[in-house]
Amino acid sequence: MAKQKPVLLSLVAWAVLWELAARYAASDMFPPLSHVVTTAFSLVQLQSFKDAIVITARAFATGMALAIVVGVPVGALMGRFKPVDRILNVWVNIFIAAPLTAVVPALMPILGIGETTVVATVFLFAVWVIIIDTREGMVGINRSLLEMARSNGATRWQMFSKIMLPSAMPEVMTGIRLSVVRGIKGVIIGQIVVAVVGLGELFDTYLHGFQMDRFWALVMIVFLLGMTLMGAVGLVERRLTRHAKVR
Repeated sequence: MAKQKPVLLSLVAWAVLWELAARYAASDMFPPLSHVVTTAFSLVQLQSFKDAIVITARAFATGMALAIVVGVPVGALMGRFKPVDRILNVWVNIFIAAPLTAVVPALMPILGIGETTVVATVFLFAVWVIIIDTREGMVGINRSLLEMARSNGATRWQMFSKIMLPSAMPEVMTGIRLSVVRGIKGVIIGQIVVAVVGLGELFDTYLHGFQMDRFWALVMIVFLLGMTLMGAVGLVERRLTRHAKVR
């Protein structure tokens, strides 16, 4: 509880600052926080929001699932085989540092304007962090465990599934937790830039209609959803980290 006090105090200070600054500025573009919170409660009850959250969640879940399915094996290969690491490492670092928002429109001629492109955007934003952290987890595996497994006649699959993956799982989960934030950013950017659907459509509608109370309420909701997802993944990560320390 004591560790959470600074976080709570900073949130309270931020909320008070927002409220006072908005009331002092008296601008329609920057409504008071109290009004934004009230609007958020009414916004989540709208059918348009419910439809948008379903579309967004589907694209996000599909893109993240693909990022995990691709990122973990690729990161594992990079961590265990130096030739693979030398070939792929430069490309992974290029893409994780690249301004992917500028790359997103290039997907439209290939995948078209629709949910497929949004899924691809989530994948591109999320997969590189998973690859890097999985690689680091594989590199840091205790070699004595591997030697012991070999001496007992373990197959490569048994070594991977029972030693390598469990030992690297804390780093893998860290990569997944960090990729959640990038994935949320990717799905919103994809829906705004590529296909104006889901929450991206609502953002575009509220911003161009100068409905700033709903716009900021939607921003707040997306932030809360992101923090909730990160908290859930972080809980699993902490449990796996404790399990790894026991091992």
